[in-house]
Amino acid sequence: MPFSSLALHPAVLKSVQEAGYTEPTPIQAGAIPLILAHNDLIGIAQTGTGKTAAFTLPMLSLMANAEGAPVRRGTRALILAPTRELVVQIDENIRAYSRHLPVRVATVFGGVGENPQIQALRSGAEIVVATPGRLMDLMDRGYGDFTGLQFLILDEADRMLDMGFLPSIRTIVRALPKRRQTLLFSATLSKEIETLTHEFQQRPKTVQIGRRSNPAETVAQWVYEVPKHLKPALLGHLLKDPGLSMVLVFSRMKHGADRIARGLENRGIRTATLHSNRSQSQRLRALQEFKSGAVRVLVATDIAARGIDVDGISHVVNFDFPMHSEDYVHRIGRTGRAHAVGDAISFVTPEDVAALRSLERFIGRGILRKRAEGFDYNASAPAGAPHSGDGGFGQRGGGGGGMRSNGPRPSSGGGQRPQRGGGGGGGGGRSSYGGSDSRSSRGGGTGGNRPPQGPRR
Repeated sequence: MPFSSLALHPAVLKSVQEAGYTEPTPIQAGAIPLILAHNDLIGIAQTGTGKTAAFTLPMLSLMANAEGAPVRRGTRALILAPTRELVVQIDENIRAYSRHLPVRVATVFGGVGENPQIQALRSGAEIVVATPGRLMDLMDRGYGDFTGLQFLILDEADRMLDMGFLPSIRTIVRALPKRRQTLLFSATLSKEIETLTHEFQQRPKTVQIGRRSNPAETVAQWVYEVPKHLKPALLGHLLKDPGLSMVLVFSRMKHGADRIARGLENRGIRTATLHSNRSQSQRLRALQEFKSGAVRVLVATDIAARGIDVDGISHVVNFDFPMHSEDYVHRIGRTGRAHAVGDAISFVTPEDVAALRSLERFIGRGILRKRAEGFDYNASAPAGAPHSGDGGFGQRGGGGGGMRSNGPRPSSGGGQRPQRGGGGGGGGGRSSYGGSDSRSSRGGGTGGNRPPQGPRR
């Protein structure tokens, strides 16, 4: 199905074609006609499937088709998103797809000065993209005119609930006109999300793509079993491979992310960090440097697990294994996006074995174990070396040795793609440091040649 068959407004279709897109993704093909027919909608799909364009394109088309109708006061579309980074990315998408329309867009989020945002609301921006906290603060002080609102869109709704935004969202929605079109997009349809749909929507249609518990099929997943004190050294060892060309590393703690980044910089690897202790300008600069290729590695806490939408990430590395299985799914969804391929590497210490077993039950299959060739798994630590797992590179803690995981074995099919690099594959789920291959890359720096997030080219 080409985009030209979806009845988009000609100005919007022209922008899509200029961006080089010809075919919608499944969530776009399912959602766009229903939204154009003025339905409330629940859109459920994994990250990386093009949800932003699924609501942006029909929203802009309906706004453009309303030209000549009585002029509506104030803001016509309000989009709520959980993080500042996601707000900025949605804004970029809207500006790209509305380049041939006279649409004014404003962003509202914390961590920056509020005066430009107040001025944008006063001037009557037609589309406002906001995080709930800052928007509620400004609305409480009388800023913003939503009396003519046509569209309310809740993006990454499950993430907003996880972050505790539900009271703010309810307060905002109570101040909006009841006659509106409400679109809710989420990676999961939980009981909490269903409760929201009953509160905020009128007879919504549902479009659900894929199974929530299964990570993207385009992501190959590997486990490196490693003593805790050797995780920094193993990360540095793996990054010797140029095939790890654009790498997102997850740390559990903010100070851990900073230590990992310092260690990589000491090895000559350009690295940036993204976590809540960074100012908004620092976070945006880190993201831009990562997107542009100025830095090879971005070290982040789970604040980035859903909010980041970066094309071409070749590898996600779970330096600290996630405590919750759903966090794992969100993390690895940062690679293998929009029909590209990618690798997810997880470091697993003896303390992480129970969480790994739980994850394998959650996704319904085992994850292949690998062993890094040429890496000394039996290195001991000098006195005083850190034992936190976030210690400096080149420092090696005491102990070592293998462990045994009793998670389910991968089946012969199992949904795992064969290894793309040179050498042998991983072992079964019960082996101690199973497998003998050295790396999980595809080699040759192919990671940068990936299609962008959004509609399929």
